[in-house]
Amino acid sequence: MKNKIFSLSALLLGSGFLFFAGGLNGLILPVRGAAEGFSAFSLGLLGTGWAIGYIAGCLYVPRLVTKVGHVRSFSVMAAVASLSILLSALIVFPSSWIILRSLSGFAFAGAAMIVESWLTSSTEAKERGSVFGTYTMINLLGSTLGQLSIATSGELGLEFFIIGAVFYSLALLPTAVSASSTPAPLSEAKLDLKALWLNSPIAVVAVVCVGVSNGAFGTLGAVYAGDIGLSVGAISLFMSAPILAGALSQIPVGYASDHMDRRYVLLIVGVLAIIADLMFIAVATTDPTILIIKAAGFGALIFVMYPIIIAHANDHAKAGSALQVTSGLLLLQGVGTISGPLVAGGLMSIYGPQGLFIVVLIAHIIIVVYAIYRMAKRRAVAAADKARFILSNPLRGSTPQTPVLSGRSMEKISAFLEEKERNKDKS
Repeated sequence: MKNKIFSLSALLLGSGFLFFAGGLNGLILPVRGAAEGFSAFSLGLLGTGWAIGYIAGCLYVPRLVTKVGHVRSFSVMAAVASLSILLSALIVFPSSWIILRSLSGFAFAGAAMIVESWLTSSTEAKERGSVFGTYTMINLLGSTLGQLSIATSGELGLEFFIIGAVFYSLALLPTAVSASSTPAPLSEAKLDLKALWLNSPIAVVAVVCVGVSNGAFGTLGAVYAGDIGLSVGAISLFMSAPILAGALSQIPVGYASDHMDRRYVLLIVGVLAIIADLMFIAVATTDPTILIIKAAGFGALIFVMYPIIIAHANDHAKAGSALQVTSGLLLLQGVGTISGPLVAGGLMSIYGPQGLFIVVLIAHIIIVVYAIYRMAKRRAVAAADKARFILSNPLRGSTPQTPVLSGRSMEKISAFLEEKERNKDKS
């Protein structure tokens, strides 16, 4: 396995560079925008633009790769991402930044899909779980270092935009010189809303709300931190701590959801998230240490909801539909991510920093209430009929290609669903 990871080191290094630039890019825009006097509503539109571009990338880039190949497509994505961040430094105007942020989302989605496709084609199914784990850790490290890099400065000048562009460009080099064979075509996202609803209504409602919550916080969390007086360095820790906590919390929560009704686990996590939301709304503090600890606890809850939802949806999925269910829910999460920053930005312009957590609170209340309703309407899945919980990347970087790369786990789910269908036919 070590030899396999070493042979894929160029691609993994390129992905690390990509996520470093993405983490830096996603943080410097709201922080610098707030310093320039942009309204919270305008800054929220940055997240909306990113989500629109990201969904467009997930839908269009597979077709582009089919036409011109992986290397050329990745070169285009890296170039567009680099240009978007450089132009953001040159054209400091809200409407321009929104457009450029959407281009960045498009390019980032496309680049991530291409790397994941490359890694998938370069590994056997039995190896993909380990490769996916390594890939996820590198991306978490890259994104975290990208965000923490701004802690080295008291203010965000032109140099951070240049550094982001440099790392977007560096991401291109490993893939350009990689000796790996040409990958298979990318997995395309498909959204069949009726089928998703019939499969699991709670998954549809909850994943949109998770998109609203996580998209709002991911875009405007830095603005909230800046508005209550945190320094640039503290803001970077405030935004990094939730991601790391969200990654770690998936292990115990995943174990719990595999051994009890996942809706009950989602309900418990949702209630705790509501308490965390109220702590931000009702308990005012400007102590950086306390705020960072609160943010870590908040992240440990909100970033574990998505994999619970995916696992629950796969519990009810039919044989051969696991990938379609997962990619469809990913797009629905994107719909929530489009609206979350938009609404939160508007409320922050009216009610101040607390407006962010008002939106997040409403999203979590909807999840809890609807989970209770569905638990009364539908029986829990028997333990023997449950698919396995799959660890998810808490970053805003999952694509329709991600579950394919997770390989072994998704393969086991597909085999499990097929076996369940055969047993159902026999009975």
